[in-house]
Amino acid sequence: MDYALNDEERLILATARELAEKEFAPRAAEIDETGAFPRENVAKLAELGFMGMMTSETWGGAGLSTIAYVAAMEAVSRACASTGVIMSVNNSLVCDPLEKFGTEEQKERYLRSLASGERLGAYCLTEPQAGSDASRQKTTAVPDGDAYVINGTKNFITNGQVADVLLVYLMTDPAAGNRGISCFIVDADTPGIERGRKENTMGIRGSSTCTISFTDVRVPASNLLGAPGKGFNVALATLDGGRIGIAAQALGIAAHALEEATRYSTERESFGAPIADLQAIQWMLADSVTELEAARWLTYRAAAAKDGGGRFSTEAAMAKLTASRAAVTVADRAVQVHGGYGYVKEYAVERCYRDAKITEIYEGTSEIQRMVIARNLLK
Repeated sequence: MDYALNDEERLILATARELAEKEFAPRAAEIDETGAFPRENVAKLAELGFMGMMTSETWGGAGLSTIAYVAAMEAVSRACASTGVIMSVNNSLVCDPLEKFGTEEQKERYLRSLASGERLGAYCLTEPQAGSDASRQKTTAVPDGDAYVINGTKNFITNGQVADVLLVYLMTDPAAGNRGISCFIVDADTPGIERGRKENTMGIRGSSTCTISFTDVRVPASNLLGAPGKGFNVALATLDGGRIGIAAQALGIAAHALEEATRYSTERESFGAPIADLQAIQWMLADSVTELEAARWLTYRAAAAKDGGGRFSTEAAMAKLTASRAAVTVADRAVQVHGGYGYVKEYAVERCYRDAKITEIYEGTSEIQRMVIARNLLK
């Protein structure tokens, strides 16, 4: 199959590259060093319609294809991976389920401002005891008149400290297991919500990840997203799309690492010649570009499957599994090519190495991706 970009998608890619190279790349090291949330970058993305790329124009989005989104995500993440994941969460984990499962009133009240970038969203699924096994939710929503009262804790929430809107997955019927989970749209400034300190993460340090606690938080029953007890289905459907976004982020990290390693190998001399002349270096570069291209094809294949309107769970899992492994491996080789300099923060490959690892963990670990792929294969 051919995943060549059409004219519109090529224009989106060119726009994303120009923005990322001119605006995001120069600030990436500082964002990593300070851990500051990249507000200026997010504002620029919003101006261009990149915070709601796949959301229909009816609801304030750009109405673009998933392929265009993947192309833009890779370009943004290549320059600043922290900015990439912020963009991914708002697009894939917040706007997408709101458009698919939301009521007209919910879309008008929340989706329009989120897709335009006026507000920022966060996806609250993980809990201290419920990571890969997301069905073990302990945070509850108990009905009380025309509202629900929420109590519990969510952790590792990307955008958590700065988000305006939270999609929160809650246990409404503990006896029903995963069929007792419901999803709610929650305004982040609702009384009883407490945001914890920013996590001091290894990489993706600008993502403003934190724990969020809920103490007697009242949310209108009208803020239920989808049917009661169907939240687990909403979560799984949402993660399928989210995995494509993270695969694209991983492509960007890998592409940056490979570019740095290739350039350095032609500049650094050893034994009187560029190290690019050494077979050991050539083989590392050859393996890296091959793995990156293979991951890119799987990611575009998953994007095309999503755009096709059918099921794409397997394609998304394959893309994330392969792209995240490529990011880690390519970044590792890039550090090796740089030798001792690769271990120094002044060189971008050090940041790529740290940024890459989380792509194998969030939105489903690599082990979960293998479970998804195997389960669908064995049906």
